[in-house]
Amino acid sequence: MKSIYLQDNQVAARYGVARPSIWRWLKNDPTFPKPIALSKGCTRWRLEDLEAWENGKAASNGRS
Repeated sequence: MKSIYLQDNQVAARYGVARPSIWRWLKNDPTFPKPIALSKGCTRWRLEDLEAWENGKAASNGRS
C-alpha cells in the first residue's frame, strides 16, 4: 500500500488547529508522530502514523 503524506497545514486542518499548534505538539507531546524529511525543506507526516496516534488517544480516553 502506498503511503499518503500530509503537509503541516493539512495536519492542522485535520485537527482544526493552527499550524504552530502542530509544531508545538511535536515539541511537547512525545506521543505525537514525528514527521519524515522527504528531502531538504520537505517535511511530511504519514497519514497512517497520524491515524495510529488518533486511535491510541481514543483508546486511552476510553479507559477509566
